[in-house]
Amino acid sequence: MVFSSNPLSLSVPEPAFESWLRDTGFLEVLDHRTSSSAAAASPAPSSAASTLFSRLLTFLSLFTLNAFAKLAADDFAADTPSWSRSFFAFSDSYSFPSSPSQARLRVQENVKRYARNYAYLFIVFFACTLYKMPVALVGLVLCLALWDFFKFCSHRWGLEQYPLTRQILIRVVQCATAVILIFSNVQMALFCAICVSYVGMILHAGFRKLTPVKQPSVSRGR
Repeated sequence: MVFSSNPLSLSVPEPAFESWLRDTGFLEVLDHRTSSSAAAASPAPSSAASTLFSRLLTFLSLFTLNAFAKLAADDFAADTPSWSRSFFAFSDSYSFPSSPSQARLRVQENVKRYARNYAYLFIVFFACTLYKMPVALVGLVLCLALWDFFKFCSHRWGLEQYPLTRQILIRVVQCATAVILIFSNVQMALFCAICVSYVGMILHAGFRKLTPVKQPSVSRGR
């Protein structure tokens, strides 16, 4: 039996439908569709070795994609999501990504949503690194004190009226700052903090399920 097409039906291209889901905030539907598509595309029964290899490739793809592709400056100006209910949530809010495409979708969307949370975590990791490296902490404090002293002297001596002299002093302070940072090994502390925070961000964003942008409000009947 052949069915005729319905003239009232609306055919929407797949990219347009996914774009509509993303723009309207139905990210959990988009995440579920990506997972279902990967499950349908995979062969029926697979061996444990092939499943393990597939998951390994998906895990490695987390570190090859551009996590900041959709990140914008306005994302840091938004309100910080709740640490307990939104950022960490419960154990059922996490799952292994079923495919590299789902991992990319989760990472890019979660990095955009939890940008302020990840920024705060970086500050915490950097502070912990400086605590373990007291020489770097002293060097960083010296650099901040040096620039604060330069600002104080600039206002006191009226260096704004002598732009050439002020530029020369700025270059001298910049050179002194670079020497202090290098000898106090601040760049190593910064590098360690960046590596740890980036790995933590990638793992959290890749395993964290997508949720609606706005949680539905529960109405109470009277």
